[in-house]
Amino acid sequence: MKQLARISGIAYLMIFLAGFYANFAVLESLIDSSNSIITTKNFINNHSQFRNGLLGFIVMLLFDVVLIWSLFGLTKSISKNISYLASFFRLLHALLFGVALFKLWKIYELTFNASNTSGLQNRVSELLLNFDILWTVGLLFFGIHLIILGYLAIKSTDIPKVLGILLILAAIGYIIDGIAKLCMPNYSDYKAIFEVIVIMPSVIGEFSFTAWLLFKGFKRRKSKKFVTVL
Repeated sequence: MKQLARISGIAYLMIFLAGFYANFAVLESLIDSSNSIITTKNFINNHSQFRNGLLGFIVMLLFDVVLIWSLFGLTKSISKNISYLASFFRLLHALLFGVALFKLWKIYELTFNASNTSGLQNRVSELLLNFDILWTVGLLFFGIHLIILGYLAIKSTDIPKVLGILLILAAIGYIIDGIAKLCMPNYSDYKAIFEVIVIMPSVIGEFSFTAWLLFKGFKRRKSKKFVTVL
């Protein structure tokens, strides 16, 4: 339990760090949603930065796979079948995100050593859209995973029930944002609102769970005191 909590906490922390760097510090800074030519130029002129972002996403994916194993180990004593179900939906998310990363890799190949945007911007825009759709669908599966994980946390005698509630709230945020992104033609008009809906509960819920895992995993056991009776 202690070792699995430690591994899970470290994996979650790495996902936070790698994900925020790759998505917000790199990818979001290169994309101009209103101008595909500027976006393509950014990929061409900042190729090394884009490569580092791709590496960040790969690190994020690898630690996500680690969590599939470690979280199952942590929760299987609560309900093995439900833990399998939680792992299944996280695996679906990881697989879709892995496929989505191939779209970014294709952009990396297309813009490598490219001197101008001629004939590239339409293809880059198409690949970015495919990446976004695949990741969004993956995050819907991830939301379902969090609902199940939250349920397991509530049922657990070891995990604080409040963490289960926070994970379920985070899941609702992912699902609302994902459905809106896939179904609303004017999603971009409300993007800032939906980002708050998904980011706030996910950061609070998942980071709180990460903090608990790290505390549980690195907490020192109390040494037994022996009292000598004279």
